[in-house]
Amino acid sequence: MDIRIATRKSALALWQAEHVAAALRELPEVTSVDLVPLTTRGDEVLDRSLQKIGGKGLFIKELEIAMQNGDADIAVHSMKDVPADMPAGFCIAAVMQRANYADALVGPTNTTIDTLDNGARVGSSSLRRAAQLKMLRPDIVIAPLRGNVNTRLAKLDNGDYDAIVLAAAGLERLGLQGYISQQFSADEMLPAAAQGVVGIECLTNNAALQAILKKLQHDATALTTLAERAIARHLQASCHSPVAAHALLDGEHMTATALVALPDGSRSIRRKISGPAAAAERLGQNLAEELLEAGAGEILAATAAADGSADE
Repeated sequence: MDIRIATRKSALALWQAEHVAAALRELPEVTSVDLVPLTTRGDEVLDRSLQKIGGKGLFIKELEIAMQNGDADIAVHSMKDVPADMPAGFCIAAVMQRANYADALVGPTNTTIDTLDNGARVGSSSLRRAAQLKMLRPDIVIAPLRGNVNTRLAKLDNGDYDAIVLAAAGLERLGLQGYISQQFSADEMLPAAAQGVVGIECLTNNAALQAILKKLQHDATALTTLAERAIARHLQASCHSPVAAHALLDGEHMTATALVALPDGSRSIRRKISGPAAAAERLGQNLAEELLEAGAGEILAATAAADGSADE
């Protein structure tokens, strides 16, 4: 089978697509693999927050259109950018082994969240990261930051920010781990659902292709991804909501932790649940229910209302 991979054109997206392509080329059923680089609206519009232009789903829409039109067979994504509810006709056929889930502070050598000057300007357009940064350091100023990894690093080097926060996995994949001045623990900053996971999307009606892609599935990552995305889905959280989720496996046992917070860090709810890994999705749903019973819905509604008024 010949397989064409739709991908964004950023260095990180191309790395991820090549990573999947290399794995596919090892399969005897695959005769050729080609990349189809595309520009998405999320890449083009950098002067407004993702919340205001439609969310992180904008990074995958054009890739899905390419599959629908027959110009590509699969698409490769950072799973943290994929909405919890897949559009009709599409599925995540496989997820690759998870890389580093952590968030990283990038700044001058040996800079940590504790050593930043009072009122330091920290770049991040993630409400989840903003909330947890403010919980750690209420005095710092969170400033919007968009663009690919190299663009963001250039803005830091230009002095636009005192530090920025990026996913450690992205930096490591691009060989830029030397820029990391502090890696946050899960206690300090819970990641986004499925952060560090590369997923492969295809059309649901292509059973033959799905069977091939399933051979790339990493079972442990599939379970933690299932639990974390179930949390976001049950909370009806979008990719840019201030929601964090992280699941860990210990043999056949799973522990999941989730957090919902106001972007300014003034209110947060954090809960943990444990149970059999085989019930990953149910565990995620149950944890989301606990969060909702504790008031998570009010926090998410307040965040959405504030975002809507800022749009007007």
